[in-house]
Amino acid sequence: MEKGCWLKDFADGQKIEGQFLVSSLTRAETRAGKPYLTLKVMDRTGDMTARIWDNADRWQEECKPGKVIQIQAQVQSYKGNLQLIINGVQGLAAGDVDMAAFVPAAPRPVAEMAEELRELAGSVSDENLQRLLGSFLDDDDFTDRFFRAPAAKNMHHAYLGGLLEHSLAVMRLAAMVAGIYPSIDRSLLLAGAMLHDIGKVREFSYETPPFDYSDRGRLVGHMVIGVEMVQQKIGQIGDFPEELSDRLKHLILSHHGRHEFGAPALPMLHEAFVLNFLDDMDSKINYVEKLSSRLEDEGYQWSEYQRTLERFLFLSGPGTVPLPEEGPGEKVPVEPDEDKKTDFRQPSLF
Repeated sequence: MEKGCWLKDFADGQKIEGQFLVSSLTRAETRAGKPYLTLKVMDRTGDMTARIWDNADRWQEECKPGKVIQIQAQVQSYKGNLQLIINGVQGLAAGDVDMAAFVPAAPRPVAEMAEELRELAGSVSDENLQRLLGSFLDDDDFTDRFFRAPAAKNMHHAYLGGLLEHSLAVMRLAAMVAGIYPSIDRSLLLAGAMLHDIGKVREFSYETPPFDYSDRGRLVGHMVIGVEMVQQKIGQIGDFPEELSDRLKHLILSHHGRHEFGAPALPMLHEAFVLNFLDDMDSKINYVEKLSSRLEDEGYQWSEYQRTLERFLFLSGPGTVPLPEEGPGEKVPVEPDEDKKTDFRQPSLF
């Protein structure tokens, strides 16, 4: 079946018919006690709130998260944001749809990014770290997950291939910084850049959309999971220097920089400081690019207040700076809390 229309093209008052993936569903009642459904529907161009006011009991089963539905709806502006008022629903079988139309993915081909990452990993001169990285990249089960996983649920690189894209970017930055500062252990920094987020292959559930945390991901977290994965490989290799193992694990455990940002350890190594800065820089740039890609007008313009970064942003619209098309996200205007105590430390996206 044909996908039909795309969320990015909707305008207030428009009548639409098309296919969308349900990413969330809640049931509530009006003041009169009548049940209704609130959905979040998505395709690869964005997401949008949708409501079903009639026949909630009939359509609730068809609108379960993870299912693709064919809908007829009216586009309506509500409090400055577009939403859909659904008038008709038809559930679709998984074999009748192309999931590539509904799930956002990295703009650069995965095979191309994977090849570049392997080249950078191959440039690591320390023999022990070279063997360790090779043990991961030779593991088909690991690479299948690592090359498909998102880097986050919502904030940055939150699309298929996002973890690979983010890890590769941090590795590229690490190689450049190591070339500027001879005091940096290039092999250790590159190994940490590749492995710092590998726990996310198990932290997130992404086999079927929408992306969410796994039980273990919520209970343990990707940094501890990543250290466990590294230790398992080191055990298989054997004869791996304990001091080098501890330094590498420290990079993984400290790359969020602060305890309040989820880091079990604070950066205490030269390379740990650098990894924290590079990881944070790439995530923030991706976040800003994602916001910029949603702008409709050319030139620089102010964003809504970004609660995550605790500031407004002056962003470049399309045509000002070329940017790749990004995945889903909803603009939610939030004003700063004037009574909140100011914290001058730059927030993390994690």
